[in-house]
Amino acid sequence: MTDNIAGTAELADLEMPVQRGCPFTPPAAYERLRERAPISKVRLAGGGEAWWVSGHEEARAVLADGRFSSDKRKDGFPLYSLDEETLQQFRSQPPLMLSMDGAEHAAARRPLIGEFTVRRVAALRPRIQDIVDQFIDGMLAAGRRPVDLVRALALPVPSLVICELLGVPYADHDFFQSRTAMMVSRTSLTDRRRALAELRAYLGDLMTRKESEPGDDLFGRLIARKREEGDLDHAALVSLAFLLLTAGHETTANMISLGVAGLLTYPEQLALIKADPGRTPMAVEELLRYFTIADGVTSRLATDDVEIGGVSIKAGDGVIVSTLSADWDPAVFEDPATLDVERGARHHLAFGFGPHQCLGQNLARLELQIVFDTLFRRLPDLRLAAPAEDLPVKTDAVVYGLHELPVTW
Repeated sequence: MTDNIAGTAELADLEMPVQRGCPFTPPAAYERLRERAPISKVRLAGGGEAWWVSGHEEARAVLADGRFSSDKRKDGFPLYSLDEETLQQFRSQPPLMLSMDGAEHAAARRPLIGEFTVRRVAALRPRIQDIVDQFIDGMLAAGRRPVDLVRALALPVPSLVICELLGVPYADHDFFQSRTAMMVSRTSLTDRRRALAELRAYLGDLMTRKESEPGDDLFGRLIARKREEGDLDHAALVSLAFLLLTAGHETTANMISLGVAGLLTYPEQLALIKADPGRTPMAVEELLRYFTIADGVTSRLATDDVEIGGVSIKAGDGVIVSTLSADWDPAVFEDPATLDVERGARHHLAFGFGPHQCLGQNLARLELQIVFDTLFRRLPDLRLAAPAEDLPVKTDAVVYGLHELPVTW
């Protein structure tokens, strides 16, 4: 991104990903864009133009407005992370819920809502606690330090949780974790396309087996319901499995590692939740706001002329909502650069907003609460084994996070 962004008539060159600093803070260019205007026209590195929405109020307005489409199949949809060949690979499959609009999206989402209610997720607490304790036991028994918390805890906990919830064999976790990592990487396009094809083939075989013998898990229940309704669609089932499996472990894993790194970097904030675990739910919301790891993936295409925040957006215009910039909007979050676990930041956009707000947010919140409370209770002397500024961050990935988190105690 260039520094020449002062004039509202000018286009700002926006190259994604824009590297964060420290490694926690948003790119400085985000703040400059937001100060210029909460909605700015930008030029994308891959060519084309789009509206960049960086204000919190304006972001919520776009994400809640049905005149902005999520359908990546539409011509003109603003994409900066997919080449044409990979995009065609996606388009050849039934759409993911993330790319559906209106009635189609509502119909696809409706059968899943009951699986992720607060009450249903709360019933998983004892099992999630067992899983967290199991992996911390492994850390303590290993006898070697430092330990990479990403591999030892942050990645396996949500992976095992989502596998059990969906009915996916955890024995295959190395396979789907590696393919997911490749797909969200911004490196080799050939590797990304191969990973996509391999993961879909794996899930196709798995769904075929489940259709023959549905188990007592989310997909077993969904298959039984769809079959009873005469609406069982194998290809659509594979697309849904693809979405839930990849989103269900990658995002939460990144938030666990970043959350731990953030709390260890600001020990006065960690001390607050150690003294009173009742603060942990608020701390989770603040960490979600502070890091907002899925930034810039919330793109839309205007299907009608719309005015948002005094800006006229024409039908056919691409729009990219920066949820990270919105979550650091000082008009909504006072002193946003300060990590404050007592802030009460529940109105953040880390899970999105509107019809596409994250279906699994209740599960993610519970996992994060249990991990933070258990980890810092059982390892009260936990500390970083490398300076925070030297942690290897995922600047090359669609979803932000840490490649490794060396810790000791």
